[in-house]
Amino acid sequence: MRMLRWTILAVATIPLLTPAVAQRYDPRYPVCLEVKQQGSMTIDCSFTSLDQCRGTASGRSGTCYANPYRAQAKASPGRGPRRGHGYRLQGT
Repeated sequence: MRMLRWTILAVATIPLLTPAVAQRYDPRYPVCLEVKQQGSMTIDCSFTSLDQCRGTASGRSGTCYANPYRAQAKASPGRGPRRGHGYRLQGT
């Protein structure tokens, strides 16, 4: 009986000791797939097109959508587009 208790305790604590992995959006890819199965949800942002994502989601309870972090990854800090040579002649 004592061995059974230790076995149950060991089996119950193993999932608590494994590190949890956070779901992240990969800003390099524009399309994500969200799959819901058996009470859990996974997000996979490794698709280059909506058609590629839909092909993977076919037959599964999945939804394809635009990566919400894609636009932020493309925006680069700076002054914006430059016009002309950057010099202005005064008085002409």
